[in-house]
Amino acid sequence: MQPTDIRAPDYFHKVVDCQWACPAHTAVPEYIRLIAAERYADAFMVNWKSNVFPGILGRTCDRPCEPACRRGRVEDEPVAICRLKRVAADYKGDISSRMPSAPTTRNGKRIALIGAGPASLTVARDLAPLGYHLVIYDGDGRAGGMIRRQIPKFRLPEEVIDEEVGYITAMGPEMRLGQPVDSLKALLAEGYDAVFVGSGAPRGRDLPLPGRREAAANIHIGIDWLSSVSFGHISKIGRRVIVLGGGNTAMDCCRSSRRLGGEDVKVIVRSGFEEMKASPWEKQDAIHEDIPILNYLVPKEFKHRDGVLYGMTFEKVRPEYDAKGRRKLVPTNEPDAFFECDDVLVAVGQENAFPWIERDIGLAFNEWDMPVVDETTFQSTEPRVFFGGDSAFGPKNIIWAVAHGHQAAISIHQFCQDMDVRDRPPPMVTLASQKMGIHEWSYDNDVSLDLRFKVPHRDKLAALKDIKAEVELGFDDKLAFAEAQRCLNCDVQTVFSDALCIECDACVDICPVDCITFTDNGPEAELRTRLNAPAHDLDQALYVSGGLKTGRIMAKDEDVCLHCGLCAERCPTGAWDMQRFLIDVAQADMTRAENACCSK
Repeated sequence: MQPTDIRAPDYFHKVVDCQWACPAHTAVPEYIRLIAAERYADAFMVNWKSNVFPGILGRTCDRPCEPACRRGRVEDEPVAICRLKRVAADYKGDISSRMPSAPTTRNGKRIALIGAGPASLTVARDLAPLGYHLVIYDGDGRAGGMIRRQIPKFRLPEEVIDEEVGYITAMGPEMRLGQPVDSLKALLAEGYDAVFVGSGAPRGRDLPLPGRREAAANIHIGIDWLSSVSFGHISKIGRRVIVLGGGNTAMDCCRSSRRLGGEDVKVIVRSGFEEMKASPWEKQDAIHEDIPILNYLVPKEFKHRDGVLYGMTFEKVRPEYDAKGRRKLVPTNEPDAFFECDDVLVAVGQENAFPWIERDIGLAFNEWDMPVVDETTFQSTEPRVFFGGDSAFGPKNIIWAVAHGHQAAISIHQFCQDMDVRDRPPPMVTLASQKMGIHEWSYDNDVSLDLRFKVPHRDKLAALKDIKAEVELGFDDKLAFAEAQRCLNCDVQTVFSDALCIECDACVDICPVDCITFTDNGPEAELRTRLNAPAHDLDQALYVSGGLKTGRIMAKDEDVCLHCGLCAERCPTGAWDMQRFLIDVAQADMTRAENACCSK
């Protein structure tokens, strides 16, 4: 193997597994250290730069960072990264002076943004400081999109939405709320330099089963029903409620039903419990609120008497796997299951709807009636039109919409400045030694032995009485500090200097996870098999040195390294150093983009 080029921006970025897994690449260990130091406002700003909505995402993110957390490799539970994000938001104090204000000069370019949800708001946040005249259209009277419409207030209080959306609207975009766009052709004719479509996936899938039309008065599409609840149009539901679907929308529907009068609320899913798309903690919260989840039941018919719904029948199925491990559901041939109900909430998926985009404007659609969108630039086949969030590639979480917004903003800026939209600005990367003395470091590298701390919850009976009472109460400062101490500082990298190494093997002796090996070089596949701890995870790189005095090389498996720093503490020559890696992922920035362009 060739020596590892640690100057490559993505090498150590991939080693910081939580940040690499985050679609917006939030500097997770950095803000967790700031929380531990009680620098909550600084921690909030680190989040705000990348994920834009720290208080919102600290309550609602689907947490792709946590399964990647290195802590989960040494014990069952990862660091509570998401809930620590909320701590930064809850304890930050007044940060209004640190927020950018509306620009005093314009650059002459006008951008239309369709939808006032997280993707469009991210684009606006990135482009407003660059002088663009931004016009945001939305059919709702208040900005926020699905954040405001579809997430129950017991999970996300209104005041948190108002605050974090308000930081962006204060940057000066022209807000045309209550004005839905019904013709993209007409909007383009108004002379906008670019258009961003962040309209989400606004249509819930229906179930056209027998009885659906006759009993329609008591059968509701989940996301529409949640919107009606959010805006106060619906304030009660029947005593017996069936929720169909296994995603997070279904969990929001069933928990909302319990708060609006549903006493017998159950979730019925065609798949198994483990295969449900809902986040594990969402399922557990529903079960905690006495909502059973029934699996392997396929809906067959809505039962009604003269149009009055009284129940549903389901076919019982079981999973069957072929030789390649592919699953299909087959009938058990048992009698159908019947459940009484007064209302049914259908939450079996969402899909995009673009009746307002004419098919003769040069914008291509694929076989699924989705716009053809470049996955890097987010540009459509109509060069002026860009997509992001759920409207680009289908329903995902808020953090994905934010990531799309950042990338689309880069492309829109490049496009409007007559630069190649595929020329992505490079990230800014720094490596800084943390050495304070011969064997002392500027960060706390003691490994906490604590297990993951539980987030306090409101009393169940009190929570079920008020649909606006937030259930999760968040960490206080003491619990936040203790949980922050569980972070392994994965961004403080072990950096090796082969010129200083005397091959004493002291680092090998002290390494608690056997991740360091001094051995003969060889092809990667073969070398991985003869390390002190065989390196089976091919997604994690090997850190390989140049040739040492004996002709051997040092190989370190990044997959199992805990970044404890013991190798650097033990090394008598300083061949190992602990260096803090910080990557500033590129966003729309005129100076940086121009410099990147001119450097070629």
